[in-house]
Amino acid sequence: MPASKSIKLNTGAEMPTLGLGTWRSQPGAVEHAVEYALKNGYRNIDTATAYGNESEVGQGIKKSGVPREEIFLTTKLNNPDMGRPKEALEYSLKQLDTPYLDLWLMHWPAPMTKEGGADKSIDWLDTWHEMEKLYKAHPEKIKAIGVSNFSVEYLKRLLSNSEVVPAANQIELHPSCPQQEVIDLCVSKGIAVTGYSPLGSEGAPLLKNPTVVKIAEKYGVKPGTILISLQANRPKVNVLPKSVTNERILANATIIDLEPADVVELNQIAKTEPFRACHPSWAGWGNLGFTESV
Repeated sequence: MPASKSIKLNTGAEMPTLGLGTWRSQPGAVEHAVEYALKNGYRNIDTATAYGNESEVGQGIKKSGVPREEIFLTTKLNNPDMGRPKEALEYSLKQLDTPYLDLWLMHWPAPMTKEGGADKSIDWLDTWHEMEKLYKAHPEKIKAIGVSNFSVEYLKRLLSNSEVVPAANQIELHPSCPQQEVIDLCVSKGIAVTGYSPLGSEGAPLLKNPTVVKIAEKYGVKPGTILISLQANRPKVNVLPKSVTNERILANATIIDLEPADVVELNQIAKTEPFRACHPSWAGWGNLGFTESV
């Protein structure tokens, strides 16, 4: 399948396939990265309250001069805010200095205390129901709601007990963590999938993987192009490479069509070299139903 340029959400909205991720992008640097990316063709920006950079992302959007309505903007409800989603929404809108969000995600199905431990007094499903209410009550503020880091088990519970089908599920995606079972369930239910850490996150170990290098040489491109393009070649999947340097922001925007056999070969890497850059257990709720690369 050729790489997509955008994917249609179950709300009817179009979400650009290529987005700029801002996890671990420091304030100051991220403001420039957002501005530069938007000035150079990006139209999809992803942040989160947990990243501590929503204000700088908003400033970067303003400085770019790109009209807000041309930008697809996503942020996420923070784990310690799952008992107060209404206040958290207003905080994000104020920090981003925007009247609305194109997509608002539950960052993890893992309520936490302000001190950083698991908050067992809150059920994430109750929080989702509150997000549903806010979405229905304030269409002018929230264009779509979705989830992030949801396994098959957790998605099935949500779908069986909710009125609103999430517009998207943002998960870690790269050849060492392909998560095809999660993608298959999402696609079958009309849920778009957004892949984060397409290079394998910090240090980008997959850039040196022999299979990745071989396929990059076949197409005459850099290994990073193959890893980002891999996700864009999967149906109903978009991708969030992240960088704060001009050169890499431009390089990450190069997406090519891959042959189906290349996609299969790349996703075989997980059989011998599985890993996750962001293990679900950090939040104190165990593996959150994930069984692959954990």
